[in-house]
Amino acid sequence: MKEKLVLIGNGMAGMRAIEELLDVAPEMYDITVFGAEPYGNYNRILLSPVLAGEKTIDDIMLNDEQWYADNGIALHKGKKVSSIDRRNRKVIAEDGTTEEYDRLLLATGSNPFIIPVPGHDLPGVISFRDIYDVDAMLESSKKHKHAVVIGGGLLGLEAANGLMLQGMHVTVVHLVDTLMERQMDAVSGGMLKKSLEERGLNFLMGTSTEAIIGEDHVKGVRFKDGLEIAADLVVMAVGIRPNMELAESVGLHCERGVVVNDTMQTYDPKIYAIGECVQHRGETYGLVAPLFEQAKVCANHLAKMGIARYEGSVTSTKLKVTGIDLFSAG
Repeated sequence: MKEKLVLIGNGMAGMRAIEELLDVAPEMYDITVFGAEPYGNYNRILLSPVLAGEKTIDDIMLNDEQWYADNGIALHKGKKVSSIDRRNRKVIAEDGTTEEYDRLLLATGSNPFIIPVPGHDLPGVISFRDIYDVDAMLESSKKHKHAVVIGGGLLGLEAANGLMLQGMHVTVVHLVDTLMERQMDAVSGGMLKKSLEERGLNFLMGTSTEAIIGEDHVKGVRFKDGLEIAADLVVMAVGIRPNMELAESVGLHCERGVVVNDTMQTYDPKIYAIGECVQHRGETYGLVAPLFEQAKVCANHLAKMGIARYEGSVTSTKLKVTGIDLFSAG
């Protein structure tokens, strides 16, 4: 009889682990996948080209529903897991769907950080994280003209570029004086800013948001220096936080993320965790390459080969704005 493997999180990290596992031990487990979104697995890093009109949602699908069926995987799409019974090894979704497991893999990803300023919960204030967000931005671009993107990092600049290409007047608000300051120095950041300004983007640098203005919908943004600008859409792109709420609720050891060892096991040896939700040797990762490295190690141990160890990653980033080639490593 096959053992039962349950994956919580139908994203790139978790599904990469499943693909790796199928390569080395295709008959070892009966596999069940829970995904909070009502889709198959898609390439989240290509949401920016979808927003820019350069790709479609179908273009970025990695594993459609037929793929799961072809590989004998039970997919519970659009079902968010609400609890884990560690004693009886059961996973329970919000709608009551229950699955037993012998091994459990957590790949719950991360949540976008929303600045807790007045008005942050108004309609028209969104993050840039999933297909829902992209659809909301595209719909807004058809009805409105003014967008403000809070955050001048990688994701914020990609969101701003996409909205501009959809016809919106876009202002990027950044807390410090250098764009992508984690990857770039002042000189290179200035060159990037100049190039983006020539394309039509506007910037407010060294500017802190005080409040988002509006009653039944966002109407503008007010800054701590007293300046106010109009906004029909506000996109928060100010970082992510590991989604460890479920793990914490069932008593798994968490710090900045779900703590794992070099074999991607949590403090419960029956439960593994990979991706943006984890903390390994004090580090968390929000980029794809480290997640895939973790997935390979995790699959190795789920297959009971027991050879690989994850020792951390050297990260790199690439700005996905057509016509601008920017790559940062280290």
